[in-house]
Amino acid sequence: MSRKDLELAPSRFKLKSSSEVKDVVSELTNLQHPIPLFHILSYIHNTVLVQSLVRELEKNFPDAKIVLLKHENKNETYLSVFDTQIKDAEQVSDEVLEKMFKKYERSHTNIEEYRNQLFLRYFTDHLTNLPNLYQLRKDLQIDDENNTLVLIKIDNFQTINNFYGFVVGDYVIESITNFFKELFHESGIYRLSGTEFSVILDARYDFYRLKEYLNDLFKSLQNLMITYQNIQIFVNFTLASCVSQDDSNLFSKVSMALKYAQEKSLPFWIYEDTMNFENEYEKNLKLSQIVREAVNNNRVVPYYQAIYDNHQGVVNRYECLARLVDKEGNVLPPQVFIPISKSLKIYNKVTKTIIDKSFEKFENNEFDFSINLSIEDVMNNEVFAYIVEKLTNFKDPSRVTFELLESEAILDFRKVGRFIEEIKRRGAKIAIDDFGSGYSNFAYIINLHVDYIKIDGSLIEKITTDKTSFIAVETIVALAKKLGIKTVAEYVFSSSIFTQVQGLGVDYAQGFYIDKPSLRFGDGLPI
Repeated sequence: MSRKDLELAPSRFKLKSSSEVKDVVSELTNLQHPIPLFHILSYIHNTVLVQSLVRELEKNFPDAKIVLLKHENKNETYLSVFDTQIKDAEQVSDEVLEKMFKKYERSHTNIEEYRNQLFLRYFTDHLTNLPNLYQLRKDLQIDDENNTLVLIKIDNFQTINNFYGFVVGDYVIESITNFFKELFHESGIYRLSGTEFSVILDARYDFYRLKEYLNDLFKSLQNLMITYQNIQIFVNFTLASCVSQDDSNLFSKVSMALKYAQEKSLPFWIYEDTMNFENEYEKNLKLSQIVREAVNNNRVVPYYQAIYDNHQGVVNRYECLARLVDKEGNVLPPQVFIPISKSLKIYNKVTKTIIDKSFEKFENNEFDFSINLSIEDVMNNEVFAYIVEKLTNFKDPSRVTFELLESEAILDFRKVGRFIEEIKRRGAKIAIDDFGSGYSNFAYIINLHVDYIKIDGSLIEKITTDKTSFIAVETIVALAKKLGIKTVAEYVFSSSIFTQVQGLGVDYAQGFYIDKPSLRFGDGLPI
């Protein structure tokens, strides 16, 4: 008999009573070829089941080799059938057959153990050996009626990991895990992601008890410090939980509460049914679909608003304002669709579309025009290259002004300065928009060498009723004149405001009193 014959794996039948013997043997007799080798595995060999099986096999397969082997399972008997051709069954000793069986059993056991280990790893975090997100979801499906779920987010882990490296980052995670094990005792702790943990409390908390618990928990985590080789690392956390009449989607509800707490810079937040976070998420999803579809189908359009020259007494320039038109023809303002376009990573396409259509619109007329750019646009090399190409191919770049939103903080003055220098070198102009709000800083107009300051509407709208606003506008205008910078008053919505800004020497006026943003320009102005 060859080694190959001995290593063939058997078919196996499991028997629990002697009544099954005839059916099993009958199935074997229907096979097309002789099967001369059987193993009977049983805890005891003198049972009715084993003896009946031996008799039936000897009767139906008189030339077969039958070997009785022992195993540890007291409740089940197995018949292993080796599908192999052996000319002389006597050549196969019981010792050889037993070795064959043990080798098979050992191999089978190793495979089972490996499978179980893989299965366990699927539900276990590899760094901390804590149960992971998959295990949490599984456990929540089993029973979440008498438990309270808490999520714990490490706020500054990305900074720690980037600054100190992943080795220290892993050490921080392991240290936090050990701290949590001591803090929560018998409660179920899970690691859901690189920065997020969860705890299942073994009680159902009402709102006030949960609020007190989270408040105490936050205090215990607030000053958590981890020491690594004489380096003191402080870790910051945000917490969230849920009290809801409906236990469905519990994890999603707590996750929404955590996101809200992070956005509002709160220590923790508790989800309640009255908050309707789901409605807000549904609204954002629908808006995302509308924005993506409109951007991909070129339905981002510029609306034009006239800017009045107070010295010449004419409209000689327009601001190009981004609008989005959905499939039904509804027009969405930028404060609605711009943040969504950024989250969808299609904001660059919006900027390029407005630039394209604005340049095309003013190619064959004499009006000056301005286009809004965010600091994100300015810092983007792709957008910068696109603007340079447009200016290079435009017949009169001096008619173009790019307005930088002053309400967005400028963190890299050098890069913004280089952008402005390159744009002005090609003949275009630069304006600081919304000056007087947000992150107002006179260093912007001193260091960035801008051509225009657009005074924010929050000051202009109160210029006739609030003395402080009047003085602020007066100061900005006086400084701008000394620096050789032109000024534009935004939000001029009445004749009294219009008269006041003219009296202060503001160079240009813009607002509903002069013109409302629309697809047309150049006619029907009230001034």
